[in-house]
Amino acid sequence: MSVRRIRTSVITFALAAAAALGVAGPAAASDSAAAGGYVALGDSYSSGVGAGSYLSDSGDCRRSTKAYPYLWQAANSPASFDFVACSGATTSSVAGTQLGVLDASTSLVSVTAGGNDVGFASVMQDCVLGSEATCISRVNNAVSQMNNSLPGRLDSLYDGIRSRAPRAQVVVLGYPRFYQLSGSCIAGLTEAERTAINKASDALNGVIAKRAADAGFAFSSVVDEFTGHELCSGDAWLHSVTLPVYNSYHPKAAGQSGGYLPAFRSAV
Repeated sequence: MSVRRIRTSVITFALAAAAALGVAGPAAASDSAAAGGYVALGDSYSSGVGAGSYLSDSGDCRRSTKAYPYLWQAANSPASFDFVACSGATTSSVAGTQLGVLDASTSLVSVTAGGNDVGFASVMQDCVLGSEATCISRVNNAVSQMNNSLPGRLDSLYDGIRSRAPRAQVVVLGYPRFYQLSGSCIAGLTEAERTAINKASDALNGVIAKRAADAGFAFSSVVDEFTGHELCSGDAWLHSVTLPVYNSYHPKAAGQSGGYLPAFRSAV
């Protein structure tokens, strides 16, 4: 995959970009984070799938100028910016294809990973197309993977990040709950299916938070930021089933700027 290496140094450009994107002026990032290099790792929730405005050289990774890493660098002008997050990435593919841009000068790293390891996309497909029993069974199987195989995979990824960027501040971000229960949706999944999916999201976030803490990394949840903006809320920051299909169940531009960016900014 191609790697988008973006270097920014002009403060006026960063401020103008932030204003054009409608991003509220953030509290100043820590000096060490802004002064050094920032590397954005991870899967589609970090690359910005669903937000549109994809960088032309990012191909199927679909890295968006409306994704939270791009918005943060525009507002804070780190010494260098390596945006390598990629749609479909797992913990192993992040470790195998994205860590090469890390080095001793890296001062800040963000990462989302884990959802694809437990078959997020196929679980949602089965829930949309199958029966309630099939959906809940697939969700329960994913939760079993979260508890059994995912912790070791996360540990391996986090060890790789730390070994390549020994002095970096690392922020691990979680995933939103998808549904507002007893919300405005009158069709689609049943309330039992939505409840099971939300509980699975909580379980996934719990595993990721624990492994991040044990690695000495910061974990930043996005659940609070997305509360009131889930599917069935009437003001969703997430796509439901949509075309193109790859946008389904991913944050819209508003979810990146209003959800992920504040969650990331609060941890830096």
